[in-house]
Amino acid sequence: MGNTDHRITTCLWFDDQARDAAEFYTSLFKNSRIGEITRYGREGQEIHGQPEGADMTVSFELEGGKFTGLNGGPVFRFNPSVSLFAVVSGERIEELWKKLEKGGQILMPLDKYEWSDRYGWVQDKFGLNWQLMLDEGNMKQKICPLLFFTGPAKGRAEEAIGFYTSIFKNSRTEGIMRYSEEDPTETGWVKHAQFQILGQTFMAMDGGPEHDFTFNEAVSFVIGCETQEEIDYYWDHLSEGGDEKAQQCGWLKDKFGVSWQIVPNVLHKMLSGENKTRADKVTKAFLQMKRFDIKKLREAYDS
Repeated sequence: MGNTDHRITTCLWFDDQARDAAEFYTSLFKNSRIGEITRYGREGQEIHGQPEGADMTVSFELEGGKFTGLNGGPVFRFNPSVSLFAVVSGERIEELWKKLEKGGQILMPLDKYEWSDRYGWVQDKFGLNWQLMLDEGNMKQKICPLLFFTGPAKGRAEEAIGFYTSIFKNSRTEGIMRYSEEDPTETGWVKHAQFQILGQTFMAMDGGPEHDFTFNEAVSFVIGCETQEEIDYYWDHLSEGGDEKAQQCGWLKDKFGVSWQIVPNVLHKMLSGENKTRADKVTKAFLQMKRFDIKKLREAYDS
């Protein structure tokens, strides 16, 4: 598969606050912007329950990373199984922390720890988890998704890293720190790890016995594909051993419980155009699909 950087978009599921959240997050970081907005049409209302014309997705960028806010209704809730790990300069970390903690919940206070002079873990007012750490200049990517392996996936962080780096090209393990005998967690499990897939840095941790969070669809990772060959490749590999019941409309859940969306890049153009009739036809077509079929989408669009 191709080596295009930043082909993976982090998708965040909201009830109906995607635009508010995007505006809030882009106000926090200098190198940020809001992109395109797609809206719900008439088709599929019995499934999505959203009024025609309501915001469906809001795309935005934070420090070069790509994100999508999805208004999906009160179905899934954020939890600490996935957080956004941000490295922040000394003069801004206090300011950013105050904005994120307002209306939210502190999980670990912003303080000095053995791994950083300033670090904190907070759940913001929308429920999304953030980990902030003082920028020491050794990380090029300023915001990284962090996967916290607990519950049914407890102790599987290293296995997952091997799985993902075997599927995605331009991938590698950057480093793994393990729990020692002095730690309360199983010796050898991943205390903290960084790995790259498609040139983007992700992080992973194994949770201790006091944690029992599970991955869910509140945070998913979108892979934009140019061809059916790419769709088939990622679908076949990422879904191996996963939950077949969770496969619909381009979504799948892998064997660790992490959610992915395997989406043709052309779909966004079809749904965001001015022709609502065409968009409705495409929506009706993909609602019948599990794995996206580009040929059938084009046929629906051109019919």
